[in-house]
Amino acid sequence: MLNVADRLKKSHPTRQTLLRLLILFLLIGGITALHYLTATDRAHAHDVFRRLYSIPVILGGIWFGLRGGFITALIVSVVYAPHVVFQWGRIPGSHPEQYLEILLFNIIGVITGSLASKEHQQRLRAEESAARLAGSFAKLRSQADMILEIEDQLRRADRLTALGELSAGMAHEIRNPLGSIRGTAEILRDAFPPDHKYAEFTIILVKEVDRLNQVLEDFLRFVRPEPSEQVRFLPAETLREVLQLGEVQARKANVNIVTEIQDLPEAEGKAGQFKQVFLNLILNAVQAMTDGGQLHVIAEACDDWVTCRFIDNGPGIPKENLERIFNPFFTTKQEGTGLGLAITSRIVENAGGRIKVESEVGQGTTFTLKLRLATLAGEDNE
Repeated sequence: MLNVADRLKKSHPTRQTLLRLLILFLLIGGITALHYLTATDRAHAHDVFRRLYSIPVILGGIWFGLRGGFITALIVSVVYAPHVVFQWGRIPGSHPEQYLEILLFNIIGVITGSLASKEHQQRLRAEESAARLAGSFAKLRSQADMILEIEDQLRRADRLTALGELSAGMAHEIRNPLGSIRGTAEILRDAFPPDHKYAEFTIILVKEVDRLNQVLEDFLRFVRPEPSEQVRFLPAETLREVLQLGEVQARKANVNIVTEIQDLPEAEGKAGQFKQVFLNLILNAVQAMTDGGQLHVIAEACDDWVTCRFIDNGPGIPKENLERIFNPFFTTKQEGTGLGLAITSRIVENAGGRIKVESEVGQGTTFTLKLRLATLAGEDNE
């Protein structure tokens, strides 16, 4: 543990310490010069000069603690004593007063230094307490954020449970009529020649049935429980494959895709599912930038996670929609089902990862994925 002098040295920069020492030297030297250069018959002036010695003694105690106050008082005593002995030696009645003044210099230095040292110790303890409180506050805030995130996940899990129970009964009841409707529509389509006035309506009917069936498939994919076993995949390789698929649509939308993809280790998850995740995020960004723009895709490994960020400079997402962006059936698109990001979130969370979105209107949107390293997940299961 550091003593007070060491703490004082560490608490003052070198330049400041030298400046303070220079001030003390000038004060002591100046007052001493006044004593030695002033005739002894000007007793009142010497009384004033003698009391001025208290200033450097007090400053030495305040600036450098007990040791500083004592050393400053000792120096003052040493430089003032010859003046008392030699210049005032012929006035014996003055000796007790002069020597008492020297004693007072030392008493003042010790008292001032002691008080300054105690104050400095208390300040150090207060700073340490403040640092500990700041650390505790940051930890509590982190834990509070984690609790809020867990609560959000629990609420989402409750909704998924309800949807799963509902979908189990709905799937069979909806798919069978859809199959019958599609079969009937195909019969009608084949019954009318291509130039018949009702042929176009039969084609629309088949397409709409297929669209409803796709919505049902997306819904079932969203609520269907995933297998418990985990599979490893290479995020960088999967992401590059998806970028090749999305490149054509990005060029059509006048969107420039910039990539920074490192060679990443294996992560937990299935390559097929994460192709869907990456494709959803890329296409959402491209479709959001209706007037063109830039999509920045970054993938790196840090802090035991694989982090993928999709940053666009599109119109952004209003604050009131951010909390609902991953909710099933929430969409701002006219022809959207609202299941794309919900499925994306479900796949990421089932693989032990995390997904979050940050956005400002007019500035763009950033989706951040954090995927667990396969090696770490394997160690947890052992």
